[in-house]
Amino acid sequence: MARRRNMSTMPEAHMAPTRRATLRASLQALAAGLALRAGSAHALSPMRALPPVLHPGEPLRFPQDFGAHPAFRTEWWYLTGSLWPQDAAASPASRVPHTAPLGFQITFFRSRVDAAAGSRSAFAARQLVFAHAALTDVAAARLVHDQRIGRTGFGLVEAQEGDTRVLLRDWTLQRSGPATQSTYQSRIPAREFTLDLRFEQTQPILLQGDAGFSQKGPRIEQASRYYSHPQLQVRGQLTRAGRSQAVSGRAWMDHEWSESLLDADAVGWDWIGMNLDDGGALTAFRLRRADGSTLWAGGSLRAPGQPARNLSPQEVRFTPLRQWTSPATRARYPVAWQVDIAGQRFTVQARTDAQELDSRGSTGSVYWEGLSTLLDARGQAVGSGYLEMTGYSGALRL
Repeated sequence: MARRRNMSTMPEAHMAPTRRATLRASLQALAAGLALRAGSAHALSPMRALPPVLHPGEPLRFPQDFGAHPAFRTEWWYLTGSLWPQDAAASPASRVPHTAPLGFQITFFRSRVDAAAGSRSAFAARQLVFAHAALTDVAAARLVHDQRIGRTGFGLVEAQEGDTRVLLRDWTLQRSGPATQSTYQSRIPAREFTLDLRFEQTQPILLQGDAGFSQKGPRIEQASRYYSHPQLQVRGQLTRAGRSQAVSGRAWMDHEWSESLLDADAVGWDWIGMNLDDGGALTAFRLRRADGSTLWAGGSLRAPGQPARNLSPQEVRFTPLRQWTSPATRARYPVAWQVDIAGQRFTVQARTDAQELDSRGSTGSVYWEGLSTLLDARGQAVGSGYLEMTGYSGALRL
């Protein structure tokens, strides 16, 4: 029984050929869900009921919507941010977010597996949970990352309904506190580092799109439920090479779920989530065609203490500036962008170029996800956050 129980998170390379092929087929279905900036209806399995449908105007309800939504095809909880040593935080210069020496990403994904819908076996992979974690050391111009995957069950791998509690064996993310004052705790013992971080909400939840209904394509059904926690306060421990140090910083969290997949004309997306130095928050994204043109765009801009402004596709424009070529995959990524937002012009610059993540060992995808600085039209740094780019090493296809 121990052997069968451990199969829930056993690496693909150690599985029997039939099980390995089944898992690979499931992972191919996950490849388009790295950031869910996506959208198109998928064919139904004859063994499933009609999939859930998202409707504009339906309110999000908390704390229930902090939890998992297993009826939907794809979902993730996504944390990114800046860290610097606790003993340096007393220095005013060290508190400037775009001087932070470290960036981090923690993402837990959940995916429904339709092929297992009719199975009565307790070992059927009805839901998969997989996770990516990365640490960017700006001073060393180096990124290290890790990845895991497992099928839910047996108390080892779970994405809980009703509130945030996601675990992939010893990788965990859990929420506590009232709905208006969330605290998240995450522990990630990765191969080359361990993150043990606590995230405190400092601002009201940011509902993306139309009150949490975020359209991801030209058709209304190409949408997700989507909310964010910008300006999270972070404290905790980082362990590298056997040495633990206290760290603090600020972070951004997205939680998103959908039944939709990439539009047939989309090969990937470009996305930014930026904590502004004045306390504001900026989200912008675009879905990209094969020729580099924009299929769809959107985002939000929230000034300090003000309601968020939902950005229409016409108010968001991404223009690539400087390119970097990955020596590992030969993919060429724009690591500097001009981003025009509702009449305001910004520049996004990667803190270091080499922030490509190769997740072909789990999801089958390669993408760029990295700590970046936001500058205003005068070239002054006004914020810090993460830039995500997919589809540059090959179109995301099922």
